[in-house]
Amino acid sequence: MSKKIHIKNNRYKVKKGDTLFSIAFSANKDVRTVAKINKIQPPYTIYPGQTILLTYPKKSNKTAKNTSSKTNNYTNNKPLNNKLSKKELDPPKQREYVQSQANKKTNDTNALLNKKVRWNWPAVGKVTRRFSIKENGYKGIQITNKTGTSIKAAASGIVVYAGSALRGYGNLIILKHTDDYLSAYAHNSKLLVREQQQVKVGQKIAEMGSSDASSVALRFEVRYRGKSVNPIRYLPKK
Repeated sequence: MSKKIHIKNNRYKVKKGDTLFSIAFSANKDVRTVAKINKIQPPYTIYPGQTILLTYPKKSNKTAKNTSSKTNNYTNNKPLNNKLSKKELDPPKQREYVQSQANKKTNDTNALLNKKVRWNWPAVGKVTRRFSIKENGYKGIQITNKTGTSIKAAASGIVVYAGSALRGYGNLIILKHTDDYLSAYAHNSKLLVREQQQVKVGQKIAEMGSSDASSVALRFEVRYRGKSVNPIRYLPKK
């Protein structure tokens, strides 16, 4: 069972199974902003034990020097002072590099993400909760149906997270559609895609469930530049 993401004092220590997208999503931030703060270049590879800052450190000569020495141990995407053994970093059947993307796929990925987003409903069912603009309101829509109902990609994109490390989301899939748009599918009983997999709109990616929830339903969210937006604005009218 994966450990939950817990951000404290605007910083987070990376664990196996994390991706920069899942950390940014948990913090309600744009992944590009988090990457810039931590000087991480695409494809946003991160490592277990690495500290991720969620805000820029306060500027002072002493603080800047200390922060620089602590956060720049990963130059050119290579851990310089990683205490993990080589055995731990080798990935046979284990996802030790928690966010990896083959460079040879970069061109195909960019071509896919440059296309206009075409949205569709992610599941058949009744909308039982709606988006709220209140600070602590529900930041998505809830679609209720029975266990095993097909969950489909609401738009074509890339799987940037598939796991259960985000509190309150259960088995979660996050898709990247463009540099600006993400969608999230929570509380699934079964995940049917893997990270870095390309998916097409309407493709089955999961099955509805009640993981980390009190009832069987899909929690569906859309994020624009890291911020939650009302999914109903993007989905076709029923």
